[in-house]
Amino acid sequence: MAALSCHLQFTVSKGCSNVKAKPFIFCSAQPAKSNIKVVVNGAAKEIGRAAVIAVTKARGMEVAGAVDTHFVGEDVGLLCDMEEPLEIPVINDLTMVLGSISQSKETGVVIDFTDPSTVYDNVKQATAFGMKSIVYVPRIKVDTIAALSALCEKASMGCLVAPTLSIGSILLQQAAISASFHYNNVEIVESRAHGADLPSADANQIAKNLSNLGQIYNKEDLSTDVLARGQVLGEDGVRVHSLVLPGLPSSTTVYFSKPGEVYSIKHDITDVQCLMSGLLLAIRKVIRLKNLVYGLEKLL
Repeated sequence: MAALSCHLQFTVSKGCSNVKAKPFIFCSAQPAKSNIKVVVNGAAKEIGRAAVIAVTKARGMEVAGAVDTHFVGEDVGLLCDMEEPLEIPVINDLTMVLGSISQSKETGVVIDFTDPSTVYDNVKQATAFGMKSIVYVPRIKVDTIAALSALCEKASMGCLVAPTLSIGSILLQQAAISASFHYNNVEIVESRAHGADLPSADANQIAKNLSNLGQIYNKEDLSTDVLARGQVLGEDGVRVHSLVLPGLPSSTTVYFSKPGEVYSIKHDITDVQCLMSGLLLAIRKVIRLKNLVYGLEKLL
């Protein structure tokens, strides 16, 4: 479909005593920029449903497929409690969705909210059909990331593996790195409503970032014998304390101290909606990539 572009121009005519400018409109047909076709893999999950709504409302993109093993056959719009159906059924065959989109030869992105055991095969399928991938799956093994990187490099295909899609979480991580150069002691305290996968991906990432700076923290208390002192991540003395209490928001606080001073940075997540601005940014950025990038912060 073409878009009509019109411009106002003037012609100048010279008479005997004056100069007159006559306006006229010049129009030309230009190809319309098509929307990014987005496939949500894991569409029945809470974050998947939030993603469907966010993509539907966003400019320049649209939901082109919904994949999940639950609620198969249901309209994904109605599943997300939208006012109108999207006329896109939930199906459990990613290949079928990718095949239908690839025939249109339009730009496509697959968002993967599934499971660490299926990530590699999902990205491999998306790559085979010429589509970029965004992976937001906790606890992906380093070996899997390395294999994905080699796959994307060989195919010159973009992929973003995002430990977090929260802009606030990324800002906390960056602030923690800046503070670490000025303090000798650091501990991380997090709270979660559920006790699965602790320490969390956020706490692990912060500890990893601080450990990569080559500084040893908490030199006066490096012992790991006292269980009540939390878990030390890495070899640089960064401790993590994880609270699990139903009803608490997901919260991460990083405490720094030196003689006479305590500096703390805190970030709370109260709803999955906070991840959507990061997700939409990731969709717009990943279509330009030709390799794997680990961490949304590298695209900010």
